Amino acid sequence: MRRAEKIHDYIQGDPFARQLGAAVEIIKPGHSRVTLTVTEDMLNFHGLTHGGVIFALGDIAFAAASNSHGQTAVALNVAINFLKASTSGDRLVAEAREQHTSGPTALYDITIRDERTGELVAKSQDLVYRKKEWFVPKE
Repeated sequence: MRRAEKIHDYIQGDPFARQLGAAVEIIKPGHSRVTLTVTEDMLNFHGLTHGGVIFALGDIAFAAASNSHGQTAVALNVAINFLKASTSGDRLVAEAREQHTSGPTALYDITIRDERTGELVAKSQDLVYRKKEWFVPKE
């Protein structure tokens, strides 16, 4: 099995993403795309998508992108801005892209959009720390 496939399979094994119903559709070095259809049980008391669901979707994309090199990466900081409400039935798309790397840290830009309208629902800038361990060693 190729190294990229091993990384892909490892990231696809995320039990929380599965529980939430999030689908990791793209995993490339420094980039990921994750989708989620909002259900009734993901709404807050205003009938809008709970902020924790939106945060979690962005975090899943962040985790996939930052671990896409096969090296164990953990979040140091996440700063999210919620920009537009969504509700049940909306399909959200989170994209994470590596912006800068410096030593053991890397900065990621995460956008979460409404797939139907393309409107920005949330945006975050996330910092990761890469440990010295590899879950899929370099070849």
